[in-house]
Amino acid sequence: MSHHRIAPNVDDSSDQLAAALAALRTELELPGDYPAPAVQEAREAVESLRLPGRDLRDIPFVTIDPATSTDLDQALFIDRTGDGYKVHYAIADVPAFVAPGGALDAETRQRGQTFYAPDGRIPLHPEVISENAGSLLAGQDCSAFVWDFDLDAEAELVAVSMARAVVRSTAKLSYKGAQQQIDDGTAPPILQLLKEVGLKRVELERLRGGASLNMPEQEIVQATDGGGYRIAAAPSLPVEDWNAQISLMTGMAAAQLMLEGKVGILRTMPAPDERSLLHFKRQTAALGKPWDGRITYGEYLRTLDASDPRQLAILHSAGTLFRGAGYTPFDGEVPANVNQAAIGAPYAHTTAPLRRLIDRFVLVICEALSNNQEIPAWAREALPSLPEIMASSDQLAGRLERAALDTVEAALVANHIGKEFDAVVISGSKPSNGTSTKTSNGNGNGNGNGNGSGPFGVVQIAEPAVTARCDGELESGTKVRVRLLKADIASREIRFELLP
Repeated sequence: MSHHRIAPNVDDSSDQLAAALAALRTELELPGDYPAPAVQEAREAVESLRLPGRDLRDIPFVTIDPATSTDLDQALFIDRTGDGYKVHYAIADVPAFVAPGGALDAETRQRGQTFYAPDGRIPLHPEVISENAGSLLAGQDCSAFVWDFDLDAEAELVAVSMARAVVRSTAKLSYKGAQQQIDDGTAPPILQLLKEVGLKRVELERLRGGASLNMPEQEIVQATDGGGYRIAAAPSLPVEDWNAQISLMTGMAAAQLMLEGKVGILRTMPAPDERSLLHFKRQTAALGKPWDGRITYGEYLRTLDASDPRQLAILHSAGTLFRGAGYTPFDGEVPANVNQAAIGAPYAHTTAPLRRLIDRFVLVICEALSNNQEIPAWAREALPSLPEIMASSDQLAGRLERAALDTVEAALVANHIGKEFDAVVISGSKPSNGTSTKTSNGNGNGNGNGNGSGPFGVVQIAEPAVTARCDGELESGTKVRVRLLKADIASREIRFELLP
């Protein structure tokens, strides 16, 4: 992902920041070093790996990821076929390395996913798998689950199959580099076709009522000069959206395979209820860009510009529409509710097995169903237990992300107590009728208890990018001037006050 990187001013607080970030591992009870028996199992699995008989090394796959990524789950190739397209999508063959019932299997079920901490990631699998033999690195012969998609002229799915094969990626592309090549006209055919297919898949998403909350992403990255951490924040690049559309198509195909076979596990999310939609409509009207409901909320969200303060506030408000996501297992009977409302179709997680536990099970189930084979008993038997494992893991990952970001934000402004900043009100204490209220989300970044005696809201300052509580009567989407009252790294608490 391409980011605008903002250097922190943490000269006197860098030691406190490092200590606070390190303490998160203990506070949140994050997994520690990989147990020796599991690591030994992983090494033995790598040494004894047998590549599949199906050979697709003549297909020039490429990977497209953040520049620093080494755990590469997916490799892609697209070709034109008449007036349609052929898409080959290779997914890392993690099941080839994990023996059911072994120490490695048990440890991955404890972890659930890779956790991304500012001072280093905590991998789901040992690095000998996740960043070496199991990763689809350029020039390396790899075992992979390869999805073969036939698309028509509108990029609608016509036929799909999936089976193991040996593949070899020819290049590791970064999002920034790929976007640059597309923009300056030097992109190879595969990237040109990715744009072509991606745009058509975006249109299909619009037609089926899918929605994407395109918030500017914030990421904690280490400073290149070794001086602590930075918050990198930027809207995603178009190529990321087009690449994500291939992953979405794969997840939808996996869901359809499992629904037809009446066994599997879906990623589900209910549609927003009428109350949430009505509240959101009122918010959009109050912020000057009303959504009247004549187009879907997904179409509406794609029109928003996060660089506009009022529209950024609308995007924050839209988060209330994306709630209730979970995992729905089934075996023998299709569940009543199968849709992922934000996608607008049934969907399953299947494209990130190096980083997410559940994908390993979905892949082997889909391979068996696609090839009329018996589903491995270990995968079928695990289905009822997976929702609880993933829910617990997702909660922990969310707490880590929020706490880490809060800690770095506090460090970024710790030396500026009393300083004034320009800010945008993300959520206000003053509704459209002008009555003062209290917001219910503390200071907006997970820190502070929100027990002030007067009204308060949540503001975002631009330089550095920090979101926090602000005391005073605030109206969502407005630009204000604020003064920093408190920034405590250890407690992760930041507090501003509104200036006249």
